[in-house]
Amino acid sequence: MISKKIEKAFNEQMNAELFSAYLYMSMAAYFESENLLGCAGWMKTQAQEEVAHAMKFYAHVNDRGGRVILKAIDAPKTTWKSTLEAFQDAYKHEQKVTGLIMKLVKLAETEKDKASDIFLQWFVTEQIEEESSVDYVVQLLKMVKGAPQGLIMLDRELAKRGSGGSQE
Repeated sequence: MISKKIEKAFNEQMNAELFSAYLYMSMAAYFESENLLGCAGWMKTQAQEEVAHAMKFYAHVNDRGGRVILKAIDAPKTTWKSTLEAFQDAYKHEQKVTGLIMKLVKLAETEKDKASDIFLQWFVTEQIEEESSVDYVVQLLKMVKGAPQGLIMLDRELAKRGSGGSQE
């Protein structure tokens, strides 16, 4: 049985994960409007991952006898000054999510909920990957700043994500 504190916190995290998906879909729409289809595809794949993360929390709460409560999702930002700014926002967002996950780990420890603690370890590892993959793109965008050819090449590279490309 899941404690009410963990149940509430996991429902909040599920909402945060769904907001992440919404944010990344907004970024995808922005990139499509800028004809950066590789960046858009990268963000769509990211959005799908975030929905999968939310569903992991959904299943955990249900599997432990809790009650899933869905709440409204805030509207995300819709425009960015540049591709770099959008990916920097994505990186900052992933850092925020990492902080949320770490708070859940502490709560699970405080509640002496070993099952939730073990469950959360997957997310701790996942957040390392999430931050790293977005930061990789940020660093590349910084290198190609002011070089449209570089942005076009990077956009093509990002299009490979989800189709056997190097980005996970």
